[in-house]
Amino acid sequence: MGQLAITGGAPLRSAIYPGRRTMGQAEKQAVIDVMDSDKLSSFFGSPGDQWLGGERVKEFERKWADKYGFKHAISVNSWTTGLMTAVGAVGIEPGDEVICSPYTMSASATAALFYGGIPVFADIDPDTFNITADTIEQVITPRTRAILVVHIFGQAADMDPIMALARKHGIKVIEDAAQAPGVFYKGRPIGAIGDIGGFSLNYHKHVHTGEGGMLVTNDDQVALRAQLIRNHAENLVEAQGVDDLSNMIGSNYRLTELQAAIGSVQLDRLDGYLDHRHKLAQHLSAQLAAIPGFTPPVLAEGAGHAYYCYPVRYDAAVTGIKRELFVRAVNAELPPPVPGEAVPLAQAYVRPLYLAPLYQKKIALGSKGFPWTMQPDVDYRYAKGLCPVTERMHEQEMLLPTVIREPLTTADIDDFVAAIRKVLAHKDELAALA
Repeated sequence: MGQLAITGGAPLRSAIYPGRRTMGQAEKQAVIDVMDSDKLSSFFGSPGDQWLGGERVKEFERKWADKYGFKHAISVNSWTTGLMTAVGAVGIEPGDEVICSPYTMSASATAALFYGGIPVFADIDPDTFNITADTIEQVITPRTRAILVVHIFGQAADMDPIMALARKHGIKVIEDAAQAPGVFYKGRPIGAIGDIGGFSLNYHKHVHTGEGGMLVTNDDQVALRAQLIRNHAENLVEAQGVDDLSNMIGSNYRLTELQAAIGSVQLDRLDGYLDHRHKLAQHLSAQLAAIPGFTPPVLAEGAGHAYYCYPVRYDAAVTGIKRELFVRAVNAELPPPVPGEAVPLAQAYVRPLYLAPLYQKKIALGSKGFPWTMQPDVDYRYAKGLCPVTERMHEQEMLLPTVIREPLTTADIDDFVAAIRKVLAHKDELAALA
C-alpha cells in the first residue's frame, strides 16, 4: 500500500467524492408554478380560511400525513420552531422539568427553555446512542412533565418501554425525529408514537425545503394547539373555541408556499434516498465488522434507521492508534471535500449539551437565572460526569464517516475502507506523530 499520506506518501485516492445534489427539474417547475401564481405565502394571522395556510402548504401536510398514516401533519418554518411549538402544545409551564438527550442538536433541549421548562439530561445507550426507558427513569422526579426523545442519527429509539414509563407517570412524550424521516419502529411510523413529534426540513436533511419542519400527531387537541402557536394564537383562540389559554401566545412559524411546493416534490424522493443509504450502510457495516476495534451501528430489535449519520464505535486500545490521529491519517488518504461537504471521517458529534455555558451558568431567559429560579429548592447540577456514557462516546469512541449518502456508491465505500486498512497496516509510521 505504500507510505502513509500523512507522513509524506501518496494518498490512496485522488478522485473527489461527488457532492450531494437534491434539486431537480421537478423542484424547479414547482417553484415556477408558485411564482406564476403570485402567492408566495397564503397565511393570515386572523380567523378565516387561510389561518391554516395556502393550497400548497395544505397539500404538503396532507401528503406527509397520508404517506405514513398520521392524523395530523403541521408544517413550520424550521424544526427548532417545531420543537418549541411541540413543547408549548403539550402544556409545559415555567418550572416543569423536561427530560432530554445530552447528545443532540442544542434545540432539542433549549425548546423547553422557551416555555420556562427546565432541561434534565438522561444518559444515552452505548449501542444506539438514544436515551432509553432505563436512563430516563433514573432522572424522573415529581416535577417531570415531558420526555423529549431524540431518534439520533436516524435510528428509532426503543419507544414501547419509554411510552409505558411515560404513561405510568402521566408524562407527555415529544419525539424529535429530525434526522429520521420515513423510519418505523415495530411497524409504526415514528414521530407520533408519543403525543407529538416531527422532522427537520433543513437543507442537509433527507427531505429539505432549505429550512423548515413538519410536526405530526394523532391527537386532535394537541394538533389544534400546535396550529395556533404556529400562527398568532392570541388572535384565533376565540374563533377556535379554545378555553385553555396557557401557551396560547403564538408567533409566525409558517412555511411558505414556495417551500411547501419544493417539499412535496422532495417527499417523493425519500424512499429512494433511504433505500440507497441502507445499501451503502450494509456494505460498510459488513466490512467494518471484520476489522478489530470497530463496531458498526447496532440496530435495536424492531427499530429502523435513516442513516442521516453513520456512527461507529472506535477502540483505540485495540487498534493501537489514538482516535484523533487515526482520523487525521484516514482523511489524509482521501481527497479533500468539495465546498460544503464534510471530511470523509469525523470524530465525535456535538459536545454534551449540559457543558454549554447556558447550563453551566444557568443563564437563559434574562439574567437572573430563569427558569431554574422557578425551583429554588432544587440544585440542578450540570457538572462533567453527569452522563458518563455520553462523555465517553464523545471524548473517546465515536467516529462519524460521512460517506453514507447519495450519490456515493459501494465503490466509494470500498475506497474509504481501504484507507482505514492502510492506516492500520502502517500504524508504526504514526509513532512519530503521536
